[in-house]
Amino acid sequence: RVGKLGNGKLYLGICRVEDINSGDWQNVILPREGASFQDMDIFDKHLVLFLDEGVSSMLCSVNLPTDISCKHVREIEDLSPWVFPVPSSSCRMVPGSNHDYMTTVYRVVLSSPVIPDLIVDYDMSERRFSIIHQEEVLSATDHAFMVSSKLSIDSGPILSKKADNDKRNQGVEGLQAWKEFSIKYVCESHEVVSHEGIKVPLTIVFSKDAPHKGQSPGLLEAYGAYGEVLDKSWNSDRLSLLDRGWVVALADVRGGGGGHPSWHQCGSGVNKINSVYDFISCGMYLVNQGYVKKDGLAAIGSSAGALLLGAAINFHPDLFRAAILKVPFLDICNTLMDVSLPLTILDYEEFGNPKIQTEFKAIMEYSPYDNINQGLCYPPMLVTAAFNDSR
Repeated sequence: RVGKLGNGKLYLGICRVEDINSGDWQNVILPREGASFQDMDIFDKHLVLFLDEGVSSMLCSVNLPTDISCKHVREIEDLSPWVFPVPSSSCRMVPGSNHDYMTTVYRVVLSSPVIPDLIVDYDMSERRFSIIHQEEVLSATDHAFMVSSKLSIDSGPILSKKADNDKRNQGVEGLQAWKEFSIKYVCESHEVVSHEGIKVPLTIVFSKDAPHKGQSPGLLEAYGAYGEVLDKSWNSDRLSLLDRGWVVALADVRGGGGGHPSWHQCGSGVNKINSVYDFISCGMYLVNQGYVKKDGLAAIGSSAGALLLGAAINFHPDLFRAAILKVPFLDICNTLMDVSLPLTILDYEEFGNPKIQTEFKAIMEYSPYDNINQGLCYPPMLVTAAFNDSR
């Protein structure tokens, strides 16, 4: 079973089948330090665990059955898990169709900003992985990137308490088993110091053929709501920008997923303005560190992500050269006052309840619609809306 600790983290407990009704659960299994359990898949001889380590995720398998006679609390490392090898810590991992309870093979789709979608089978018994298929992509250089044949590789570190996070990549980068665009494109992970000294993860992608430092235009994107981790998987739409010298940056601001277990709470409700501070800090970082030229930063946001952008422009209109707001959530107070809308009650937790004085003041501090200043010179904006959006 899965339970929740006082700090909000999940833990695992086990018992014999015949003891389920008696409530004799024991052997509490805790995640490693700095990580939390997100999900799991159970098979006849293996348990697959999804661990969230902030901005990155990890998949590992544990052999079943475990020792039921052990009475003390154990950490995941005590079970000698096999960490599924991935080509990069920035990889997004999505489980495939794994419906066969008796199988020993677990299918996953991997992707990153510089790695097209990969279908990988992990053999949990042999602790080997096979690359089944990779999306074929033609870049501007007319080189096709594809794994055309099945490739089976011996690899896979066993996680120990002293193991470094990067050991999951052991034996992978040197083999070049995965076709990545690292020859042409660069993907960097940064930590940006934001409001109150909080470090915000920022992923920066650019072409090695881009202009010299400080001469590139840039595009900043974030979402920062509902605890959702920003999608940093492969996106062919970015290639045109990258090949023309643009820098693309993806900010994991507070309010979204990642960071620590309370990352979402620190950017929601009365703390929602922290998401805006983080977004502004990431934009300034790109310019101040020379990744993007001054007066060359554009930004894009969708729905709740466009709320960030609208608020950030009100605070610092000179930071952005242009903006794209797709179906933006801008009129926060009036929208949340309308209880006939299907999402209003649910959004009280995310953005605050304007009928409560303290929360109303917090909303008014960042609400894009309520903070428009006619005396400011705003950047050019493209704003799109949706037909028949009942929300």
